[in-house]
Parts: sequence; structure tokens; C-alpha cells
Amino acid sequence: MNESASSPVASVRHGNVLVIEINNPPVNATSQPVREGLQREIATAQADASIEAIVIACAGRTFVAGGDIREFGQPPKEPMLFEVYNEIEASAKPVVAAMHGTALGGGFELGMASHFRFADKNTSFGLPEVKLGLVPGAGGSQRLPRLIGVAAAIDIASSGRMIKADEALKLGAIDAIANGDLREDAIKAARDLIGKPVRRTGAGAVAALDPVQAQDALAAVRKKARGQISPEIAAQLVLDAAHLPLKQGIAAERKHFMELMDTPQGRAMRHVFFAEREAAKIPGLEGVQPRAISCVGVAGAGTMGAGISVALLNAGYQVVNVERDEAAASAGRERIAGIFARDVKSGRLTQQQMDDRMARILNTADIYRFAPCDMVIEAVFDDLAIKQDLFEKLSGIVRTDTILATNTSYLDPNAIAERTTHRERVVGMHFFAPANIMRLLEVVRAKETSPDVLASALDAGKKLRKLSIVAGVTEGFIGNRIYQRYRRQCEFMLEEGATPQQIDAAMESWGLPMGPFRVFDLSGLDISWALRKRQAATRNPADRYCLIPDLLCEQNRFGQKTGAGWYRYENGKPLPDPDVATLIEDCAQKAGVARHAFSDDEIRLRLVAVMANEGAKILEEGLALRQGDIDLVFLNGYGWPAWLGGPMFQAQEIFGLKAILAEAEKMAQRDGPMFSPASWLVKAAQNNIAIEKAGAAGG
Repeated sequence: MNESASSPVASVRHGNVLVIEINNPPVNATSQPVREGLQREIATAQADASIEAIVIACAGRTFVAGGDIREFGQPPKEPMLFEVYNEIEASAKPVVAAMHGTALGGGFELGMASHFRFADKNTSFGLPEVKLGLVPGAGGSQRLPRLIGVAAAIDIASSGRMIKADEALKLGAIDAIANGDLREDAIKAARDLIGKPVRRTGAGAVAALDPVQAQDALAAVRKKARGQISPEIAAQLVLDAAHLPLKQGIAAERKHFMELMDTPQGRAMRHVFFAEREAAKIPGLEGVQPRAISCVGVAGAGTMGAGISVALLNAGYQVVNVERDEAAASAGRERIAGIFARDVKSGRLTQQQMDDRMARILNTADIYRFAPCDMVIEAVFDDLAIKQDLFEKLSGIVRTDTILATNTSYLDPNAIAERTTHRERVVGMHFFAPANIMRLLEVVRAKETSPDVLASALDAGKKLRKLSIVAGVTEGFIGNRIYQRYRRQCEFMLEEGATPQQIDAAMESWGLPMGPFRVFDLSGLDISWALRKRQAATRNPADRYCLIPDLLCEQNRFGQKTGAGWYRYENGKPLPDPDVATLIEDCAQKAGVARHAFSDDEIRLRLVAVMANEGAKILEEGLALRQGDIDLVFLNGYGWPAWLGGPMFQAQEIFGLKAILAEAEKMAQRDGPMFSPASWLVKAAQNNIAIEKAGAAGG
């Protein structure tokens, strides 16, 4: 075996075939030592006449699953990955890639640069760089269309989606799927290629799309990207592969890769990447083992309960779903079956998979069927007395070690737990609708929640394929508490001169899939109205209050479901409503609010400022662990696009903390103490100012 003392790349001979192995756990990322080791071993093979073919493989659970993200934003380190891959492709001796696990980014590109691609049947492939605000950086946008054609390459390079081995084979991205041992098959394939002309991907021709098809393809990518720039650039690079020699195409790809690295979008998406890694690290849970959970109860089979049940069934759990009576239980089962039926129709599930899932759920009106459950999640009406009564009943039915989880959106889990025995087993699990689709799960640590119960809720979230964010107890937890302030600021801007459609357009053109007022109409104005009425008794009279949404609700304008809310609806299409405009103007006049014209930038600054300021308060109160956690809540629960990075990232990296603090100070003067600047924000902004002054003084 040839191996440098500390290199993650080694080689071993199998007769006349050299097997080069990358061993760089956990995902065999193409770090500088890997690039250097690959280059060394390829050069060694070229110089040794007794070696007639090469196999490149990886140790561990996966092939190369991308680049080393720790190097992103750092000065480039030789050798460059695209240079190493060019050398692999130029090899006079056949090079076979033996791929397993995931071949992503640089891993997929390594396969493309090889002369023959062998894969395990369970391998996944993709170019996920656009999910980091980038484009492929080692020839992927140029070699992939030479293998599979322009249209299919645009789809993969601009979306970042993964494809399985069977699709990759059908498209032509790989040459064969191993029938037996992957390496043995790859070595045999390498021997079969000896003495034959090598097939270099970069030498292949690309059939260009006609100009109309090309423009249509770019327009489709642009529409789907909703303001993110890297997908369209990736698509254009693929189109250019039809007209540029490989060397020029790779140079253009590299140029765009480096330029995108330092854009706000690139920084935002790397922030999101690292935030997701950090979110799983919960202080105090080191070494704490989650409880074993195989059977989960769900109380309620309405929209939320059905969605939770579907998510649990998809994760492989046995589910007991209890409703108030047999008619409601039967309706709940039909609701759950309907969700699965839609998945079967769309091809996401087979009929057999649906049948298997429905065989694992019991729908009943008998609450005592919860007895064998390891966890029960309540999804009943968000009323404190109802939830307390349910938890009191459950305490007399389930085992003392059964976890009791509340899905409340706003209520206090500590108050819900008051009539429960063994309060240490009570935890919040706040799902977002639709629960079987939305990725976010707020896991709420109540006052007496034990570490192993918290760990169990997080473990269940992982099995449900949710992004779990730990929150402390406060009304609305992280997301809805901030969203309340966001909503009020939207309403205040109406009084001051903006329109619902202007605010929506400003946020949608920025990248949100739906503007705030369209979202309010979609979710129903009556829900927030009920919350405001509940809060009325404790509302601080010094805080500004906008009557406009209450007056809309008094007219039974509850949004889409009643055909009118902030908009009026014709065939489901939102249209500006003159009656709403008149109502807004009348309320502003009665409130004595001076009105002015708003710019899109002012709208965005005010909304980011109110969200970041409330996020700062949540941080200083210890109700969120990290700024990144707050951003992840809005990315995964409220449709905030990843390439904006979330409100906390926007506040610091785009608008700047001085501008955010100045806006928060205006809000406090204009809107009352609820909107006063957080001390965390004040300190952070002052530190930024101090750093700038020090830099100027030393300049």
C-alpha cells in the first residue's frame, strides 16, 4: 500500500489495477489534503508502467459527498479541485469511479471526470451547490450536459435535487450499477478497459437548445428561484457548455463560483448550513439517551392531528388516534387516508405503502386505547381548560413514563402540565401546518421537563425528518411571538400610508413566496382576532393598537374562506378591495396618524427590524439558544427563503445593526414599550460602532 504519513488518500495494487482510496471521514469531503493526495496518486499511476488501470473509491459510508465547506470564504489552497479532475480526465490509463452512498458536488464531478462510472444501487447523485448560493466549481456544469444533455443537466444543476442510481443510469450520468461487490466489479470494469480508447467526458459534444427553448428554460428556472441568483447562473453555464470548449467552460464556471462565494446570498446560505449543524447541539443533553418510542398516540384528528398522524406513520411508528366520538374518529381516518391517497396519485407513495401505513393506525373514540403508548401528542382545540382536562385524564390512563407532548401554538405548557402527574414528562412539540409537510418543529422545554424527555422529543423529531429547534416557554414560543410583532408592524404601516398589496409586493419581490397580507388571509383573520381578544385584558395601554383588522373581522371578513379579508377573492384570486382602502384611511384619520408614501426598502427595513429586535429579546431572555435558531424557525416555518438567511442574519449582514437599532428606537417612540430596543441589540450595535471607529483611527 502506498500512503503518505498523514494523507487521507492511499492506494493499493490489485495486479495491474491501482485502487486509490479516499478516507476522509465523515463524508470524504474534497479538502486540500484529499486534493493533494489524489493528484499524487494519479501521477504515481501514470509513471508506473506496470499499472494499466485505476479505480477511485472511498472508505466509510459514502463516496465524496461534497467539498470542505470550512474552506469556503478562505483563500484558495492548491491544488484546485478542477485542476485535479482535469488531470484525472487526461489520464492515458482508464480511470473507473466506484461510487456508493452519496456522490454530491465534487463527488459527482469526480465521477464525471472519470472514464467509467460504476455505482452501488443505493447511491444518490447531485450538484447541491445552488443550496449554498453557489454553482458547481469543478466542471459539473460543463461535463454533466455532455453526459445527459442540456435539459436534464439544467434541471439537476439549477435545482440541487438528488437522483438515485436507477435514474442516473437511465439519464446516462453513470455507466453501470454493481451487481455484486462494488470494488470487485469496478476492478473488473477497469481491466476490461485496458488497451481500449478512454472515453473522456470533456471531449463529448453537447447538442444545444434552440434559442426559444433556451430562453424558456432560463425563464422557468428564474421563476422557480424567486430571486435567488445562483440557479439561473448554473442553468446559463449548462447552456454555454454547448458553445464553449471544456477549458473555457470550466474557467467561466470557476469565475462565477468565486464571485458568488462573497455575495450576500452566498453568505446567507452558508450561514443557514452551519446554523442547521449547530441546531442539533443542545447544551446539557450530552450523553443523555432518549427513551424508546414505538407507539405514539395523537389526540385529535382534525387538520393538525391528521397531519401529525401522517408524519408519524411515514416515520414508521404505530399510531393510536383518538377523537371525541366515533363519527369524528371515522372522519379523521378518512382525512388521513385522503392525504396518503394524494401521495399515491402523485407517485410519492405506492398503494402498498399506503396500505402498510393505514394498517399501523388505530382510529377510535376510546381514550383508554392510549394506555400502551410511549408518547401522546395532543392536537386538540387551543384552549387551556380543554388541554388541562385532557392531560389530567391521560395521567390516569397511560404509564407514568409515557411522554405527554402538547402541540399548543401560544398557551403555556407549564400551565397545561399543572394537573398532570409526573410533570417532568411534559414537553411542547409545536408542529407547523400542514404537519406532514412543514419541516419545522419547535420543541418547547417546560419548567420541569426532564433532559431525557427533551432528548426523546428531539429524537422523535429527527425520525419525523423535522428540523427541531429548542424553545423556552413564552407566548408564541420563538416563531409566533416574533410573528405577532411582524404582523402588527404590517398593520401600522397601513395606517401610515402603505397598502396591503404594496407590502405584499415588496416582500414577494424580495423572495417570500407570499406577502404577509396574503398569508393572513390564507390562515384566517379570525385566528389572530381570537388571540387579540384573549390578550385584551393584559394589553399595555401605552402600546399602539391598530383597529383595522378587528373591524374587518366584525364584518365577517376572515380571509379566503369567507371570500374576503384584506383582499376580495374571485375564483380564489386575490384582488385589491376599495372597501378595505376606505376603511384603512378612515381608521388612520380617526387615530390621527400622519400618512406618507412608502418605498420597498422602508417596508423591508421596518419588518426586519421588528423581527430582529424581538429575536434579540428572546435571546437575552434565554428562550432561544442561538441567533441561527431564530433564523431557522423563519426559514422552515414561515417561508423565509434560505438565500435571505433569516431576519437575524439580515439585520446584521445586510441592513447593519446600527440601522436596525435606529429603526427600533423609532418604533419605541412611535409604537410603545412593546417595541423598545432590546439591550442585546443596543450592545451589539455599539460594539459594531466601536470596531468601525477603531479601524478608522488606526487607518
